[in-house]
Amino acid sequence: MRILFKYLKRFILGGFLLYAYNLIAVTYNITIPINLFTIFIVGLLDIPGLAALVILKLVGL
Repeated sequence: MRILFKYLKRFILGGFLLYAYNLIAVTYNITIPINLFTIFIVGLLDIPGLAALVILKLVGL
């Protein structure tokens, strides 16, 4: 049960991290959509996951 709450907290914080990033990145037009997949990636990998999503966005994938 404790592990479930740990990952739930990480996914919620991942969603907030994506939202905060999008507030800053909207001026540069490199926003990342907030959906279950991106929240899952950022929730599991944290800042490196966000960096990977930004790189994928810049490359065009």
